[in-house]
Amino acid sequence: MKVSPESRPRDVITEWNAATNRAKIGADVPDTMTFLNSQAVKTTGDWQVRQEEIKRLWCDYFIGHFPKEAPALLSAKGVKEEETKDGSSRRRIALTFDTPDKRSFEIALWEPAASDITSKPLLLIQPRHYQRQKWGEEALKRGYVVCIYPGLDAHHNEEDYPGYEHVWQTFKSEYPEATWGSSLGIQAWLASRTLDYLLDPQYGYQIDTNAVGITGFSRYGKQAIYAGAFDERFKCVVARSSGSPTACSYRFAGRQTFMESVSLEDCPEVWGVDKLRTFHGRENELPVEGNALMACIAPRHLMIDTAYNDGSDPTFGVERGYLNAKKAWTFLGKEENICLSYRKGNHDPVTEEQVRHNLDFFDFAFGRRKDREADFQEVLIHAFDWNEWKSKQREPDLTIPNTSSPRDRVEWMLGRQPDSIEDADEYHLRAGDELPVPDWSRDRWNPGGISRVPFSFGGKMHGNILFDPKRETHKATVIWLHPWNYSHGSNEGYGVQGTTIYYRLAKEGYKVVMYDQFGFGDHLTNAFGFYDKHPHWSRMGRAVYDLQKAIDFLIDGKGISAQPVPPANPARIYLCGFAFGGMVGLYATALDERIAGLACFSGFTPMRTDTDAKPTGGIRQYWEWHAVIPKLGLYHQRESAIPYDYDEVIGMIAPRKCLIYSPARDRFSDIEDIKQCVIKARASWQNKDALTFSSPDDICRFQCDQQDALLRWLETVVR
Repeated sequence: MKVSPESRPRDVITEWNAATNRAKIGADVPDTMTFLNSQAVKTTGDWQVRQEEIKRLWCDYFIGHFPKEAPALLSAKGVKEEETKDGSSRRRIALTFDTPDKRSFEIALWEPAASDITSKPLLLIQPRHYQRQKWGEEALKRGYVVCIYPGLDAHHNEEDYPGYEHVWQTFKSEYPEATWGSSLGIQAWLASRTLDYLLDPQYGYQIDTNAVGITGFSRYGKQAIYAGAFDERFKCVVARSSGSPTACSYRFAGRQTFMESVSLEDCPEVWGVDKLRTFHGRENELPVEGNALMACIAPRHLMIDTAYNDGSDPTFGVERGYLNAKKAWTFLGKEENICLSYRKGNHDPVTEEQVRHNLDFFDFAFGRRKDREADFQEVLIHAFDWNEWKSKQREPDLTIPNTSSPRDRVEWMLGRQPDSIEDADEYHLRAGDELPVPDWSRDRWNPGGISRVPFSFGGKMHGNILFDPKRETHKATVIWLHPWNYSHGSNEGYGVQGTTIYYRLAKEGYKVVMYDQFGFGDHLTNAFGFYDKHPHWSRMGRAVYDLQKAIDFLIDGKGISAQPVPPANPARIYLCGFAFGGMVGLYATALDERIAGLACFSGFTPMRTDTDAKPTGGIRQYWEWHAVIPKLGLYHQRESAIPYDYDEVIGMIAPRKCLIYSPARDRFSDIEDIKQCVIKARASWQNKDALTFSSPDDICRFQCDQQDALLRWLETVVR
């Protein structure tokens, strides 16, 4: 339900209206260098004011406000000392603060063996075992003082650090007048209270105040960014796989990507204030996002470390946030101080090489090494230079064919399929190190009794076929086409309600085909340099091509599988696509009559009315941001001249079965435009019942309710 300004505190009503008005401009992150009132940052004085605005908004919408004043440190008392073999000192120290009830918390302090160095670097980490055993031990070897502060998440516990996960609650209760409600925010505040002790000269630690760092992995990466943004004493932050709402904004996560959303299904209640939940499905109305919070660290050092297939850190969203945050460093003349670092693989595991890379960045930030260019060069995997692409086009590529055939116009828009496609007839099944770590494997959601058989269908594309081996026959074959899930492609991560669509379909008696589309998941890196190799094609054209190859496998057996799979009935091959997958499904079904029907969920909004003024982001998403149909860029700001629209694409599917499922509150579409589109498309159907349109009062998502709708529709069409 949309919350009206009247239901919010009166002192933020003006801010709410301004934020909502700005959100209507587009779907991109709110600009780091633009005030909420739409005024640009022009001077360093402006930037200081903008930083305060960002932090205030972050407290308003994400974590709540801290106490007005930090409590004084009353005492520091050693409570335990460990024996070591390497000459280092490891102690536990209880810090007591001047809170109403004089509350205390414990830290662990590791100091390197005695040396002639009088000013030492400091690294703060959280008590989680991998934080200590990986970054902590390596930093100690490098001569850092390492402090383990009580930043342990509320959902974790460590036997050697009992009670550390509850400290945030203790201090929250000390300040009932404060609105701070996020455990991660409070734990970041505890990191600052730890600095109050360690940097106080009276305690004699001789810390180099220009060499104070903090690092964290996953939820602790979020916490590290919070600490660095709100406390300038942290001179370097390394956040590994911090996900939403920091490295990746909620605008580019959530249900349309199967990544973290603001809902309680994905974001634990203690991580954010209640106000945040009201933006579920309308994340584009948030007046501030993680890009701006990261920018509050500028001009100090920041590394955003993520993996190609990180289930918490979708690469596209990370890049959008990083590039916008970087504006602050550029403005301040310190671009070299921010780094986006990619690594191969998933969220886990943490390797020694990766830990060394993170510590190398701290060393660079603190002047302990000079060779930044060798290890921290910027590499962007989603950057697309449309003007460069256009410069490579030939006259026929830029001129719409003079034809009344919608098929010809659609095929022109998708580009010319090249005569030679790399590895076109190569089949490949993953094995060994190519397989994902168990936590994110496709077996994670198996309800039991469903077989999953890997298969490959050309171009080294591979996927999985799921079915109930106890069934002699299957109702139909359903090909699942995933959303904008750059990290995991067809595999669901967050927001699963009981089971995933692919396992549920298999349990209901369908044979299910799932694969990561080109440029996503297992095939993310395949798309690197695509337009250098195929400047006259498009990634949407490639997506349709791959789908046709998968159907070739189902019908003609062109491919390989790890073991025999049940045959497919060629007359009963259906598609189910969500978001990006829904769009691919529309084009593929229009162009391939072997497809018996399509269920398209949140797959489109009419293009000719999808202008920059719409909150959808306009057609720029497809020709520039995601670069799936570059030719749409020829019609930017003259969208009404686009050679066809979705009413014609849907009309090409007739007389086959088609379900258009478009939630009324889908922020990526205009529901009134879609309704008019469907009315036009119906003219192509003699059997009007073959085209089903559903517009529930809902947001863009694909969970249990949408699975139910799909199953009901399938039962009617395969009966």
